[in-house]
Amino acid sequence: MIHGKIAVCVVGAGRAGMIHAVNFAKHVPQTILAAIVDTDRTAAKAAAEKLGAENYYTSCNEALSDERIDAFIVVSPTKYHMETVKAIAASGKHILCEKPMAMTENECDEMIHVCQENKVKLQIGFMRRFDESFRQAKEMVDCGEIGDVVMVRSNTRGPSIPKPWMYDIKKSNGPLAEVNSHDIDTMRWFTGSEFQTLYAVGGNYRCPDARTEFPDFYDNVVLAASFANGMQGILDGAQGVGYAYDAKVEVLGTKGCISIGSVRGKDVLLCSSATQKGNYPLVESWRNLFKDAYLKEDRAFIDCIVQDTEPFVTGMDGKMAVRVVNAGNISIMEKRMVTL
Repeated sequence: MIHGKIAVCVVGAGRAGMIHAVNFAKHVPQTILAAIVDTDRTAAKAAAEKLGAENYYTSCNEALSDERIDAFIVVSPTKYHMETVKAIAASGKHILCEKPMAMTENECDEMIHVCQENKVKLQIGFMRRFDESFRQAKEMVDCGEIGDVVMVRSNTRGPSIPKPWMYDIKKSNGPLAEVNSHDIDTMRWFTGSEFQTLYAVGGNYRCPDARTEFPDFYDNVVLAASFANGMQGILDGAQGVGYAYDAKVEVLGTKGCISIGSVRGKDVLLCSSATQKGNYPLVESWRNLFKDAYLKEDRAFIDCIVQDTEPFVTGMDGKMAVRVVNAGNISIMEKRMVTL
């Protein structure tokens, strides 16, 4: 600890990393932002100076030499998550790991095991579970306001063209991982069940630069699924749509339907005997839409350390999303249904 506060190090000074860094530097009272790690020394230094972090490093191993640091926020590229998390856990530090948790289920298993072995907290960054609209809708579902859940439909469509590194599905796991992991977790959360079968189709409609070298890349995906408890699911994902950041969920039940979100912002609409709630301006980015959710997520991570409780979003939640991502990519490439 530093000055009696939980000392946090953020690994990765990109867009999501800086959201977490700002939260721990300014908005989570029990914490102090001790350090920023980024392989780009200039970016790490700039972020540390901007937020008043005591140190900055170009590798996680350097940061691990500071014994005062209590917890790490891992926001590096997915392919580095496993080794980074294992190294942090081995040093006895708590971890909030951004989604996607890892590249494969086996990597997730290794991460979960080493955290359990070293008795450290491992929370996965599915911030939508902390969003006010999502939690309100989940309470409606749990209270039976739409009867029994029949189907969950979740879509995320991003406005920007993906970065070139994402074109290689073998290295990025594609949009299903980078964009639609949130939808997969949302579907598991609202159904209370695991994916049983799925069939996915993908296509490249907006990224002509990728077509020759990366013919398997897709920027649009539709996935249909069944769950172990008999419920149904539909996932609709896209990148480069341009018009807005579009994240919506629909939960259909035997007695009604709940709709969450719109391109206007944070909406929750219950179509039965209930009322409509709120309209907001158009959403330009996930950074705006889920700003409060990120803060609640970060506070919850610190609370589970202080109170020694299980994280609200666990390593198993991360692993199950990775399982569906991998199965979805197989379905797209092999044009067949996959049973999990």
